[in-house]
Amino acid sequence: MKSKPILIAKNIFKNYFMGKSIVEVLRGINFEIYSGEIVAIMGPSGVGKSTLLHILGALDRPTQGKIEISKIEDIFLFNDNELARFRNQAIGFVFQFHNLLPEFSALENVMMPAMISNGDSKAIRARAMKLLGEVDLANRYFHRPGELSGGEQQRVAVARALINSPQIVLADEPSGNLDRASSLSLHRLIWDLNNKKNQTIIIVTHNMELAQKADRIIELFDGKLKNSKLREN
Repeated sequence: MKSKPILIAKNIFKNYFMGKSIVEVLRGINFEIYSGEIVAIMGPSGVGKSTLLHILGALDRPTQGKIEISKIEDIFLFNDNELARFRNQAIGFVFQFHNLLPEFSALENVMMPAMISNGDSKAIRARAMKLLGEVDLANRYFHRPGELSGGEQQRVAVARALINSPQIVLADEPSGNLDRASSLSLHRLIWDLNNKKNQTIIIVTHNMELAQKADRIIELFDGKLKNSKLREN
């Protein structure tokens, strides 16, 4: 096991209303994520994996429970504006569909989360160029998303997720929309980032080949934690 817990999920419930009915998506989730870990979250479709990831990343609030990240004992005590600022600085996101802005270049897309904080634009630009180089896109700075392959677009999304030096990177089926060669390339990139930067990464995936490379697999079933097991070496 690596280091100490960087994220603790405590008694997480999430309910939705459908008409007069209550749908219980998450029903008392508890676990810890350690600094420098790669953790895969798995389970059947509709079990609440993405809902859980959104709560871990402060994109959604739980019905009950709390998320502790580093020294912040409950991130959901923040109001919406404070939570948005925290999310922008502490969490990086990579989604199945890259969500790049089509009218902006790869470089501008990577810079975007840092520019929201009104930082030094020259320093942000330099960091974005360095990150694009680290994901093997140094020759694609000024290409727009439509001029990039699917795998290249996801590499831009990874660089964008790292621009604010987040404590945790969350990835929701990051290779789910890619062909096998691009998927394998993206997987190698994720592990390379973990090895070089000790980056904590949480991945929702259906890809067992990817999950089995993680330090730990967390399995969900029927809204509950079914299993949490270390990788077998």
